[in-house]
Amino acid sequence: MPMSAFESFLFISLEIMAALFVVLIGLGTLALVVVYILDRTQTHQALRRNYPVIGHFRYAFERLGEFFRQYFFAMDREELPFNRAQRSWVYRAAKDLDSTQAFGSTRDMQRPGSFQFVNCPHPTLSVDAASPREVVIGEGCERPYVTRSLINVSGMSYGAISRPAVRALSKGACMAGCWMNTGEGGLSAHHLEGGADLVFQVGTAKYGVRDSQGRLADDKLREVAGHEQVRMFELKLSQGAKPGKGGLLPGCKVNGEVARIRGIPVFEDSVSPNRHPEIGSEADLLDMVGHIREVTGKPVGIKTVIGSPDWLDALFAEIHARGPESAPDFITVDGAEGGTGAAPMSLADYMGLPIGEALPALVDKLIEYELRDRVRVIASGRLINPGDVAWALCVGADFVTSARGFMFALGCIQAMQCNRDTCPTGITTHNPRLQRGLVPEDKAERVCHFVDNMVREVGLLAHACGVPEPRQLRRQHCRIVVAPGRSVSLDELYGSRSIHKRGGLSDAGIN
Repeated sequence: MPMSAFESFLFISLEIMAALFVVLIGLGTLALVVVYILDRTQTHQALRRNYPVIGHFRYAFERLGEFFRQYFFAMDREELPFNRAQRSWVYRAAKDLDSTQAFGSTRDMQRPGSFQFVNCPHPTLSVDAASPREVVIGEGCERPYVTRSLINVSGMSYGAISRPAVRALSKGACMAGCWMNTGEGGLSAHHLEGGADLVFQVGTAKYGVRDSQGRLADDKLREVAGHEQVRMFELKLSQGAKPGKGGLLPGCKVNGEVARIRGIPVFEDSVSPNRHPEIGSEADLLDMVGHIREVTGKPVGIKTVIGSPDWLDALFAEIHARGPESAPDFITVDGAEGGTGAAPMSLADYMGLPIGEALPALVDKLIEYELRDRVRVIASGRLINPGDVAWALCVGADFVTSARGFMFALGCIQAMQCNRDTCPTGITTHNPRLQRGLVPEDKAERVCHFVDNMVREVGLLAHACGVPEPRQLRRQHCRIVVAPGRSVSLDELYGSRSIHKRGGLSDAGIN
């Protein structure tokens, strides 16, 4: 019986599919043979040479482990640089979700280095609670900066982070009433469009304010200072993850716009000097601070990692010789645990003092040299939860800045791909397909919620300690574990220097 047209078509289709299947099997077999031969003959990797083909699975599993570890294997409090508990608080705060938990804390309160706050038998009543009070930065400047902010966006350059990330941070910071640091990559229109107060960072390469030879250009400084939103200038000496090394932006991230803003060639690695070439002493540093302040009329501070407190002695002695007006208007101290998009592991792991040592050392030296009322202190370095911020305020910081905390607020999943232009959440990539997932209008709301909830919960800690607002927290309000079962007050640990006056404000009265 002859086949119908449909049956003939079906039969031919099955024959073609069978032939294609055979071809695919053949190609697959050929590919395995080629891989086998290449693996057996190559001399670079012993595992592939001894176990051809299947040796590739080891490298695939190693790569996948970066993603699966945080979800399936790591405990809530054991992962680094940030564990699941730390990230989860930021995620919930950014989404404005309930942050309460049941059944008690999972935090190890007996581990040396862990800190606890000293609750007061008569906590501050809600009717007596106050919002963070104003602090003036650069009182002697032509245009000082007055702000109530507690936590602010630390330096992240446009180029290191994407256009939608910058736009979301700028708009969110404006909504929250905090400032945003531009990072060393210069000032872009995306920083300005959100309306936030900005701190312009002058890095070692002077991006955005350099002449054709890479030197500081006064006309460009004036141009930047002409923007009302630019409230302060920060002279960056070093940062936490790589003290002693300049910034590095891989060429794949240096697109036309980034290159134009920075004043560098397109698609070439952007490598900053490891220090400001014109600053080789404390005198040179104060000269540069004074020059930028004179040109711009705005507060000027420095950002640095502290290696030895002896350097502070030399700097503050030079200030005393010149007069307190020569001092930086603020000092941002970055701990060795600070982050970056790309750093040598040897520097990230071993160089510089962590914030737990650096911050009290700086505050105590300022008090010793009677400069505490003159210089504001900004703390940075893995301070992304309310307890971390409250600790920094107890030690003596006036403000806290964070970069990775705000990255988490934008949706960062700690994929550790910041230097590869492959960030899956669109924060540190210039790939339009990946950037599409980051909607600035939505993420700006999350940035605002993160700040608001941070301030609210730091306030809860302050009120439980018996003070009306966070900037009245003092060292006696916090204890740190020095051995299992034994803690000491920060007053006892760091010495008895008083910080009852901070930022030019006494304990009496709330602005």
